Amino acid sequence: MNSEINYKYPSVPDLRERAKSKIPKFAFEYLDGGCNDDVNLKKNTLRIRDIELKPKYLVDYQPPSLKTELFGHVYDAPFGISPVGLQGLMWPKSPEILAKAAFEHNIPFVLSTVTTASIEKISEITEGSAWFQLYHPAEQSVTKDILKRAESAGCPVLIILADVPSFGYRPRDIRNGLSMPPKMTLTNIINAMKRPHWSLKTLINGQPGFEILKPYMPKNLNLSQLAKFMDATFSGRLNEEKIKRIRDLWKGKLVIKGAESIHDVEMACKLGLDGVIVSNHGGRQVDVGQATIDSLKTISPLYKDKITIMMDSGIRGGADVARVMASGADFSFMGRTFMYGVSALGNKGGDHTIAMLKKQLTQVMEQLSCAKINDLTKKLVVK
Repeated sequence: MNSEINYKYPSVPDLRERAKSKIPKFAFEYLDGGCNDDVNLKKNTLRIRDIELKPKYLVDYQPPSLKTELFGHVYDAPFGISPVGLQGLMWPKSPEILAKAAFEHNIPFVLSTVTTASIEKISEITEGSAWFQLYHPAEQSVTKDILKRAESAGCPVLIILADVPSFGYRPRDIRNGLSMPPKMTLTNIINAMKRPHWSLKTLINGQPGFEILKPYMPKNLNLSQLAKFMDATFSGRLNEEKIKRIRDLWKGKLVIKGAESIHDVEMACKLGLDGVIVSNHGGRQVDVGQATIDSLKTISPLYKDKITIMMDSGIRGGADVARVMASGADFSFMGRTFMYGVSALGNKGGDHTIAMLKKQLTQVMEQLSCAKINDLTKKLVVK
């Protein structure tokens, strides 16, 4: 039994319920919610769990290895931590906690442009191994400056977003008047008072802010002002010209996130990108599209040998990782899962969640008689 696992919370639903009881409603709803009516949020996971894998027992078998090579680095598991915005709102210092856990467990941690820790701080924690996700700036000078910071920090992989041409319509956040720091309406004050541990931790650590964007933005923007700032400062819709410019500027590995169509993956290949992440932003951007696993199953057979194909959105546990890897992904990422963990267990949440996922995935591989992650594709039940 792994000592890093807290067996009071042996599953992601356990962590989610614990997180809900520990952080204010406005923070939990930001983490937990999707957009519009949450159709794609729910469908992402449900469709993953339609996938079946076939066990084989009466064979010679060696203990499984989770090690997975990605962009020339051998990670200790086939999953990493997705970029998440406003992480410090949900639990103080959560990007630092998760980055440290990812580094110690040798899995990738991806830092978002709109999170609450700086590129430089996360680089210090991870010894330059953290990936960086860029919200594309409208001003070329801002792009160059952020990329220079990421390069100086040693980030080996840059992710650019394709799925934020506009902000998702998120009713919970609108009702909660979400801002950074949170707008202290009477309702939000009451909700914070009901979570004294969170309030004390926030008081000790200070109000979280957009540390990466601070050099480029006014202070204390509310949700409406933030949206106007983001619209003015960042140009969310990517096109061939913008990607070419970034490709010329960035000498490390370059990945596009949000690719769900053959057209977009073909464009990524044409422009010399190193990978794609099949993603719908965790169901937070568009409510009318496919589940990510269905997009993956279309894309992987056509492009598996041409470009590295990864996936996030809807993956919640180790068994889900097995299903996704069996369906043709080269790697997988999770965001909410890790944020539930750190919101539930604080400083121990990252280590617990990674160890739990490894144990869950190992158990699946043992049942299926898979010695290596690549063996999972042989166990897929084709319907």
